[in-house]
Amino acid sequence: MQTTPLNPGDPAQIGDFELLGRIGQGGMGQVYLGESPGGEPAAVKVIKPSVVDSTARLRFAQEIRILQTVWGARIAQLLDADADAEQPWLATEYVEGPDLGRHVMSHGPLPALLVLSLGATLAEGLSYVHKQGLLHRDLKPANILLGPNGPKIIDFGLAVFAESNASLTATDMVVGTPSCMPPEQANGVKPLTSAVDVYALGTVLLFAATGHLPYYTNNIHALFHMVTDPATAPDLTGTPSELVPLLTSMLSHRAQDRPTVNEVVKQCRALVEAQGLKLAQARRRLTTYTATSPQDLSTLLPASVPESAVSPPSAPPGPADVPLPDESSPASRSTHAPASASPAPASHAESPAQAEPPAPFAENAQDHRTALQQNAQDTPRRIRPVGRAPVRSLRHSAQARRTAQQLREVYAARARF
Repeated sequence: MQTTPLNPGDPAQIGDFELLGRIGQGGMGQVYLGESPGGEPAAVKVIKPSVVDSTARLRFAQEIRILQTVWGARIAQLLDADADAEQPWLATEYVEGPDLGRHVMSHGPLPALLVLSLGATLAEGLSYVHKQGLLHRDLKPANILLGPNGPKIIDFGLAVFAESNASLTATDMVVGTPSCMPPEQANGVKPLTSAVDVYALGTVLLFAATGHLPYYTNNIHALFHMVTDPATAPDLTGTPSELVPLLTSMLSHRAQDRPTVNEVVKQCRALVEAQGLKLAQARRRLTTYTATSPQDLSTLLPASVPESAVSPPSAPPGPADVPLPDESSPASRSTHAPASASPAPASHAESPAQAEPPAPFAENAQDHRTALQQNAQDTPRRIRPVGRAPVRSLRHSAQARRTAQQLREVYAARARF
């Protein structure tokens, strides 16, 4: 993952973390790539001086308390924090990889099998969050990081204790990302239940499978009306047939009609096993697929491995332009970066209180893949002069190791065990 250089006015160190570069920024703060004294990479979120007031400090302190409470293999873990500093900050586990929104924008929707694997993995991760009496409340493609060890959930800035009536926002203010928000949350219903995260996960899986969200319009007021109107059904255009029943139930207008996160895991598992695979195999395929560009990976495979095992999916039917997955300029890649803030494919950022309307993609996934393939064809191959021995270097050796590891992961993903 690339970062941008520090600006002249950026601090060189926050707490015990040396700052190495910028990852992204959001409505409330800047996110840096940092390194602990022991060499551990971290995403360091710092509140902007312009928004450091008593309310911002309280909200930030709440986020720290929640991150201290929440745990699980699918959660980016808190490393350190100081809510009382002149510029409050927190440091979380650094997840190297794009968020789901950026990956789908670059490579197109995921195959149905991998969407099911993603659904089971994230639903299981949310089940641990819910067992701790917490709700995420802002799950969206930008808050799912596709790291080398699988997907992780980030940005618990809006998270609340499930049955808590306490709020640090105005009673008439709705916070979150409208197109990923369930009707009861958009209507300001309190207290919210775990069904809000099931609905949001449904929007994430729909986006992963099709490249679009259930509702979209440039007018934020019209968008809220679509979300809250029981007569306006979610747009499932392009959804693979095997996913339609699951996503339809997860996106049910009434909270009581949605499955629980544990039921989502069971349904995803059953659909994966119906295709002759174990869920663990599907998880390995998902990590291999998202950790490496499908275009690059397919060129590494010998002729004996079918290209279909790793080739990118075809673009879904529908309009050429699809909406951005992240309507709030947030941030958050708890270690993350906002979808629009940084030119680099960042992994961590932070989240503002109110959402903004989304902007359309400039091109569709099929056009992007075609351009990548054309670039590959136009790139001349390097030819070594005859009789000259190849120069061996650490850089070449590291590349060879990465290539070998990628091949091993592909073969492991295809093994039936």
